[in-house]
Amino acid sequence: MIDYTNCNIKQVAVHRIGNKTNGEDLHLSKTNLDISDGELRELLIQYFLKPFPDPEFYNFTSSNNDFELNPLFKYVTDIFDSSNSFHTNSINIARHLFENSLHQNIKSGDLFVAKFVDILINNRSTDVVGIFKSENIHSFLKLDQTTDDFIIEYDDGINIDKLDKGCLIFNSGKSEGYRICIVDKSNKSSEARYWRDTFLNLKPCNDNYHQTTQFLDIARNYITKQYSEEFKVDKTDKIDLLNRSVHYFKNHESFKSEEFESDVLYDENVIKSFRSYKSIHNGTNDIYVDDEFGISPNAVKKQNRVFKSVLKLDKNFHIYIHGDKRMIEKGVERDGRKYYKIFYDIEK
Repeated sequence: MIDYTNCNIKQVAVHRIGNKTNGEDLHLSKTNLDISDGELRELLIQYFLKPFPDPEFYNFTSSNNDFELNPLFKYVTDIFDSSNSFHTNSINIARHLFENSLHQNIKSGDLFVAKFVDILINNRSTDVVGIFKSENIHSFLKLDQTTDDFIIEYDDGINIDKLDKGCLIFNSGKSEGYRICIVDKSNKSSEARYWRDTFLNLKPCNDNYHQTTQFLDIARNYITKQYSEEFKVDKTDKIDLLNRSVHYFKNHESFKSEEFESDVLYDENVIKSFRSYKSIHNGTNDIYVDDEFGISPNAVKKQNRVFKSVLKLDKNFHIYIHGDKRMIEKGVERDGRKYYKIFYDIEK
């Protein structure tokens, strides 16, 4: 979907962002970085863009869902409209981040703002504004050879293979708040989410990726929580339904609600129960799942990791169930011991 092969980096500014709550300062640069060296540009492109192989897209939003009130929307629009405004708006972006770095555990760091050209999205060339924050300093060794011997030195700096936080804002979809993808290598604690939720203020883009993710979230939560409360089913029934749900998405290019219900849910009572559950939980993250949408293979691949098909028996056995539920049979011995009988055709 995104091709960085022939892209170039035109402008880069860097500022030091302290933690305001901890009494740290904001240090603003006066000019852009000198990136005239071709090898330096290639290293910067690697550092900034390598972490974005299969992005999920987001849009700018604000507290009242009007993305035009998001300060970053204005700053980025100014950069797209005029390259001469780049450094001024990089300062605006730095100040905005500084004012939103209020939790005492938020790390200080270097903020890079960059302007890219000739990045392809859906085979169309577009400009991109990147915002990146480096929070962690890494030690590195440098080995130099003199005439007769070697000299080893050390220093601290940025590891170009470990981007801490970043976002790419594509000059596409402006009427919906631009198309944006993000990276955040921090933990999932509340203070770490300030990058997406407070500073950038994003919401998921209502595209096939997030439609697929949203529906699979609803299906998984229904099966693991609601399904066994309403119907007399055991763990293997739940795993079987989880497997059928994922298999549907793996084997179809598009989702159709009625088709999914008949191919996966089968029973009319289960279908009615699922429809009711879906209507209540639809709209999570402001995404409303349509009755028909294109299935995103990347979203299916990611969601498949959380669809657990493991049957855990005491602390002795884990049974992985990937297919036909009829190949496993549950029972109880006369002495009260429970068992599962497994049938198979080929031993590998």
